[in-house]
Amino acid sequence: MAKGRSTAFVCDSCGHDETKWLGRCPSCGEWNTFKEVRLSTGGSASKRSSVRTSAAVSPSRLSEIDSTPPERHPTGIDELDRVLGGGLSPGTAVLLGGEPGIGKSTLMLQVAATLPGQGLYVSGEESPGQVKNRADRLKLPQNSLDVLCETDLEALLAVLENHEPDYVVVDSIQTLFSDEAGSIPGTPNQLKIAGHRLTTWAKRSGKPVFLIAHVTKEGTIAGPKVIEHLVDTVLYFDHSSDDLRILRASKNRMGSVDEVGLFHMSKEGLLPIADPAGLFLEHRKDGPPAGSAIAAVYEGSRILLVEIQALTVPAKGGMGRVYSDRIDNGRVSRVAAVLERHAGLRLSDQDIYVNVAGGLRISDTGAELALALALFSARAEKALPAFMIAIGEITLAGEVRSVPHLRRRIKTASDTGLPNWIAPAASDESGSLPGKGQAVRRLKEAVALVASN
Repeated sequence: MAKGRSTAFVCDSCGHDETKWLGRCPSCGEWNTFKEVRLSTGGSASKRSSVRTSAAVSPSRLSEIDSTPPERHPTGIDELDRVLGGGLSPGTAVLLGGEPGIGKSTLMLQVAATLPGQGLYVSGEESPGQVKNRADRLKLPQNSLDVLCETDLEALLAVLENHEPDYVVVDSIQTLFSDEAGSIPGTPNQLKIAGHRLTTWAKRSGKPVFLIAHVTKEGTIAGPKVIEHLVDTVLYFDHSSDDLRILRASKNRMGSVDEVGLFHMSKEGLLPIADPAGLFLEHRKDGPPAGSAIAAVYEGSRILLVEIQALTVPAKGGMGRVYSDRIDNGRVSRVAAVLERHAGLRLSDQDIYVNVAGGLRISDTGAELALALALFSARAEKALPAFMIAIGEITLAGEVRSVPHLRRRIKTASDTGLPNWIAPAASDESGSLPGKGQAVRRLKEAVALVASN
């Protein structure tokens, strides 16, 4: 911002500032987002920060940098360690987002109370008594955790410098306020300054920082995208039922983003689910209804059995549409087109509805054969054979291709009580596959097999 001004107009969307109000932001293109804010009289951050001389800053030779991975510390919650990539690294900044009431504060309080060392829980939304009541209800150890109810960013940074906690939880970053960024907490400028300073403190001190964030109605973390770029790990908390919580990473500099953490919400807090193989299945004695197929999907390092449900109804306008929020719409449309072209199943005049029981989002290509058979079952109004799973990737030529960990998927299903399977004939898996199954090379063969039963 320019010198000599007492006020400025700042874009709520991207933080761009102008000397006068504009209808459209020239930086991000959003309309009616400029708000007038009062500038701080204390000067810019660069003036208040210590000036580093050129002698104090020097580059390092790449060949001389120690590349030994830092030691990871368990958080005390196995499912969280799984999503983080094996534990918490020193100096890591973790951003956790989720809907209100989903359990973000509960999970972070459980982590803060079990990590080794003396921690600091910063609450900008609750009083110390409310934090204490939650800790008592969850029966958490409390001697190693300090609580600070503060929203002033400069005051918080002063506490961090003076007390030097071993780890910090900020609940939430939207409540932090700095005089430099204007007069309204939660604006993009406020979030950028708070995120930058807290992650800088984490890197400099080598202490991990957890930042809890609000989400928008679209389910993304509220605020500028730069917040997600600043941190090392971005976690999203979602729920699929009243008491089931799903934790996954959309960004992880310290590990994979393929892992999924599963929790059960109870009065004792969030309890990890250690063996979730058949968690998403509805165990029926008389077999599945029409339009239902079971897939064995590979999520991170474990196999989950999920039920894919499909429904087809005649399109009112003569042209069908796809409605799916747990499997990508484009993938459903592609599988439906392959079914129509290579299996003779007309779907272009149907509205297609696809759901995954339990609410798990699926991106694994190994679920495409199960999706195709669910669509066939729904369109033909014919139930698939009982106790059967389908595994395979569908090509545009109508082939069923093999997927990684085929043997492990089939074995997991067999151990869960689903011994029957349909899978690709060509597989790099050695030895015979367990259970009773049929190997197919083309989608047309798989459809013929289930249609004949």
